[in-house]
Amino acid sequence: MIRIATAHHHNTDWIEIQRRYLDRFCSEPFVLYGSLEGVDAEYERHFDVVVPSLGNHAGKLNLLGRVMVDDGEPDDLLVFLDGDAFPIADPIAPARRLLADHALVAVQRLENHGDSQPHPCFCVVRADTWSNLPGDWSSGHPFRDGRTDVGGNLAWLLDRAGLTWAPLLRSNTVDLHPLLFGIYGGVVYHHGAGFRGMKPPGQGRTKFEPKLPQTTQSQAAMEKMQKNVPKERLDAIIAQAMEDAVLSDRIYQQILTDPDFYRQFLA
Repeated sequence: MIRIATAHHHNTDWIEIQRRYLDRFCSEPFVLYGSLEGVDAEYERHFDVVVPSLGNHAGKLNLLGRVMVDDGEPDDLLVFLDGDAFPIADPIAPARRLLADHALVAVQRLENHGDSQPHPCFCVVRADTWSNLPGDWSSGHPFRDGRTDVGGNLAWLLDRAGLTWAPLLRSNTVDLHPLLFGIYGGVVYHHGAGFRGMKPPGQGRTKFEPKLPQTTQSQAAMEKMQKNVPKERLDAIIAQAMEDAVLSDRIYQQILTDPDFYRQFLA
C-alpha cells in the first residue's frame, strides 16, 4: 500500500490540484493523509485520513509519519509531499527501483545555496525503515556551514545508521526562476513558496498581501528586518518578492487551466 502525507497551512489553493495529479499519475492505489491547519472542514473530503494539525511543519510531518506507520504494514511505502508539490509522472515505479539499493528517496535542493539534506517536498521510504530510524523531519543537525532546516536531523539519522539515500535533483531544462517551479527526477513538480510570500493584486485584492495571516512573530520578524537591514537592501528584497509573486501567480493560473503546464519546464 502507498500512504501519502501532505500538509496544507491556511491556504486551500493546492488541495484539489494536488489530489487531481495524484489520481492521474500514481500507478498504485494510495491512501492520502492530510494535516489541515486553518483550512475549512469542507476540504477534508479530498483526503482519506485527516490528522490533528499540531506544531510546526516538521512536527506535523512527524505526526503524519507516525500515523501512517501505525495504520499500515512494514513494507508499505510512505510518501511525504509538500502541499504545493505533486507528481507529473508516475513516482512510484522509479521510487521502488531506487529503494532496492537505498533506504530512502527524496528531493535534494542543491540549488538552494547547496542544501544537501533530504527535503520533504517529495520523499519515499518504507514504513519499517521510517519506524526503525526513527524518522524525524526536525531541523537541528547542521548540513552546511552551521545551517540547518527541515530534514537536517533525518540526514544525520541516516548517516548514523550507515544508510544511503537517493537524491532526486532538479531536472528542469527551462528555469523561469532559480528556486521556484522545480521539477525533480522528472517525476515531481514543486511550485515553491506556495504557502508563504506575497499575493499580487487581483481576485479582489488591490495591493500585494501576505499569503499567511499576520502573527505577532511574523510582525516582529518584519520589524527586526526593517530595523537591521539597510533601506536599499530592504527595498531590493521587497521588489524581488513582488516580482516573484507576480510570476508565481501567473504559473498558478496556468496550472488551473492547463493539465500539462509542466511541459514548459521540460521543453
